[in-house]
Amino acid sequence: MPSPATVSIPCPSSANQCPNIRIDNLFLFFSGNEVINARNNTNAAPYIKAVTRDMKRYIGAQADRPIPVGYSAADVEENIYEQAVYFSCGDDDNARSDFFAFNDYAWCDPSDFMKSGWNRKVELYSNYSLPIFLSEFGCITNRRDWNEIEALMSENMTAVYSGGLAYEFTIEPNGYGIVELGANGAEPNDDFDRLAAQFEAHPAPTGMAGAKSEDEITHLDCPAESEDWPLSTNNLPEIPEKAEELIQDGAGEAPGLDGPGSQWGPSVSATDPDLSNGVTESEDTSNPNSGSSGGNGGSSGSGSGSSNSDSEDAQSGAVAVNAAFGTVAVAAFAVLALMN
Repeated sequence: MPSPATVSIPCPSSANQCPNIRIDNLFLFFSGNEVINARNNTNAAPYIKAVTRDMKRYIGAQADRPIPVGYSAADVEENIYEQAVYFSCGDDDNARSDFFAFNDYAWCDPSDFMKSGWNRKVELYSNYSLPIFLSEFGCITNRRDWNEIEALMSENMTAVYSGGLAYEFTIEPNGYGIVELGANGAEPNDDFDRLAAQFEAHPAPTGMAGAKSEDEITHLDCPAESEDWPLSTNNLPEIPEKAEELIQDGAGEAPGLDGPGSQWGPSVSATDPDLSNGVTESEDTSNPNSGSSGGNGGSSGSGSGSSNSDSEDAQSGAVAVNAAFGTVAVAAFAVLALMN
């Protein structure tokens, strides 16, 4: 697995004195979260995919190593599978996600692998070509005993899923948090203790954990237009001209909280809203010194890379991801326990 990247975040311009914040354990980026949250707004999908493409191109050009980028989806029953397939399909390495994640609150204790319907989801994604994990889980309808951890770490699921992220860390008004942050540091609550106990009782698997090898994976075609997936083109909006300059030249120094912000850029995409003049390829901006591998087509497989060595690295990375999420969670809890 590649070594963590280090990201420097400049202080806000309003701050008189503060050192640059350095993040040296960056794992991945989400290009969006629950943007498609109903059956009738799938028209956002090409724009999500374009954001993924442009983030991967920026990372390829500016970062010192590959950083996975993918989408965190709402579990919209009518088209969640089409979303997963759409974000993994196509010939543009940059536009394809490196993983797919979705938020799943179907397991509400007391429950089990069958009652929650997780068995059906495992079957549904059994031939999926990317690492897949839960970007949120932890239903609060009843007391959270976190019995889903046993299922997540069992071979019932590890052959398909790469674990998940318990929602959420800090206590907020929504009632999902497991840690209170205050003047005296972090104070875990009972939900935290029960979750930590489950992770300790059911550690993350090692090795392949039942997952398929690269040779066993079936790469899926983009989903066809249907009533539940009313998307008639695989074209994507072209990156705005000024955004392309940022990929080539870097984003520069952050303006801080007092700056003008970047929500409304100085240029817009030249692509028409119906995507009729959209694009299906993008320029490879990968840095040969970073080990990253982007591309602008010519490969119908999932993930990135074209040479045998690149394929082996990608396969190794996928295997690591399949085993890593539970380990990362356990490590986070262990660190927090040391703080207290």
